[in-house]
Amino acid sequence: MTSLLRLRGLTKTVGSGRAARRVLDDVDFELGAGELCAVVGPSGSGKSTLLHLAGGLDESDAGDVSIAGQRLGGRSDPALARLRAQHVGFVFQAFHLVPELSGEENVRLAARFGVPGAARRVAALIDAMDLRGVAGTRPAQLSGGEQQRFAVARALVNDPELVLADEPTGNLDAAAGAVVLDLLRAATDAGRGVLVVTHDPAVTARADRVLALRDGRLS
Repeated sequence: MTSLLRLRGLTKTVGSGRAARRVLDDVDFELGAGELCAVVGPSGSGKSTLLHLAGGLDESDAGDVSIAGQRLGGRSDPALARLRAQHVGFVFQAFHLVPELSGEENVRLAARFGVPGAARRVAALIDAMDLRGVAGTRPAQLSGGEQQRFAVARALVNDPELVLADEPTGNLDAAAGAVVLDLLRAATDAGRGVLVVTHDPAVTARADRVLALRDGRLS
């Protein structure tokens, strides 16, 4: 199995002084092509931190991250941004849609910085997410579920090798959540890797692996 994400000895402490807390403690993990892995754990256990470190959005205190065989350590911010644009799709829990752009424009913006031909996927993803009727609406006028679906479409538009998703179904009803899960499973069927942080039993039921993050360790 081709490794798309590899974590070795990943350690991270948050806070300082007496409030310091080690949320990741010497974590080793590998995600293969064609695999959907779900990470569960209580709120505050470090699940989102794990995703941010895995995608090079934050720096660990110790350890190493590799995406598609390329180590993230030592790269400049522009170099990390290029690597993410080429290989990674993010679904953020807080959505992070550009407020001045419509939902569709947010997806098209991501396509501009991605792989050739990504723009042709925009309409298909918006239709698959049942968002055509609100495609021209800005995020502030969208429901949480609509923003979530646009965020998922943005993450998938470049057909990334690796998808990192933080609660991708958290704001969705069962039907919309099933659509998102179908798209994530379609990505793995095409040989992509998906790492999902979730509290949703529907996600864990369709995952290839389910790992728990407790006391800084994955098991």
